Amino acid sequence: MKNRNLLAAVILGTALAAGCSHLGDKSAGATIDDAAIVTKVKAKFVADSTVKAMDIKVNAYEGVVQLSGFANSPAEAQRAEVLARETSGVKSVKNDIRLAQK
Repeated sequence: MKNRNLLAAVILGTALAAGCSHLGDKSAGATIDDAAIVTKVKAKFVADSTVKAMDIKVNAYEGVVQLSGFANSPAEAQRAEVLARETSGVKSVKNDIRLAQK
């Protein structure tokens, strides 16, 4: 149940962010595609026990995913990147995740 609530919060947050984003030179379709990619990546993070979904931010622009935030270990940061790369619609991943100071 906890994962479902977290997933619902992630999806709602992504939908709200997509609706409020500035389109700039992107078409509405491209913006929707990027929002869908972000939602799919975050859903994978929620489902994976290695990745703390709330600590890693996901952005997408024209299929290029940028990961940022903090991971507790290099393995967590690497797993987040792998999950993002394996997501449908992702062209490339820029991993800017930093290790949290302990």
